[in-house]
Amino acid sequence: MTVGQQRAWDEHWPKLGRTVEELPAGPVDFDGWFGRSAPVLLEIGSGMGETTSQLAAAAPELNYVAAEVYDAGLGQLMLRAEKLGVDTLRLMHGDAVVLLTEHVEPGSLAGVRLFFPDPWPKKKHHKRRIVQPGFVALVASRLTPGGTFHLATDWENYAEQMLEVCSAEPALRNRHADAPGGWAPRPEWRPITKFENRAIDEARVSHDLIFYRAD
Repeated sequence: MTVGQQRAWDEHWPKLGRTVEELPAGPVDFDGWFGRSAPVLLEIGSGMGETTSQLAAAAPELNYVAAEVYDAGLGQLMLRAEKLGVDTLRLMHGDAVVLLTEHVEPGSLAGVRLFFPDPWPKKKHHKRRIVQPGFVALVASRLTPGGTFHLATDWENYAEQMLEVCSAEPALRNRHADAPGGWAPRPEWRPITKFENRAIDEARVSHDLIFYRAD
């Protein structure tokens, strides 16, 4: 980590962050942690935090939770949040699947976002992709009725896999099923990430998918 990222950890982590492996058994008390009652949105894989900090700043009505495995990324996110004056963001260090499985109550999340996850582009590695039937079923079970699962990727075959797997989940419905291909329009509110800029440079098209829990 850089000096600044380490400073962010030292100064802000005690209030803003928790480590998944160190959480007590049972669901996280998000209302108590944030100091208020508000819809909870979970972003999985916040990277270096540029997009996440902007999204949290733009939605102060949400209790925004970012899950990430890399120390430096969380440190940088805390620096960005500090700069933007964001106080409605909390960070989870560790495996989001463990977090969802063991520490998030069913039907409790207003939304889950998964933007540009590792594409594992080689076919032999596709099984390592996070978007698999079991994962999607887990996410769906944690959403409130009407809660959204928003995905984005710039890898065509991963986008197709996401569409297929999410469409096959009985609890989810595609909000843009009638749109060409079933793809969601790219939301203007989602900042362009470094991955998306790289995709543009490499002539790859990014796809958004927005599903919601039907019951």
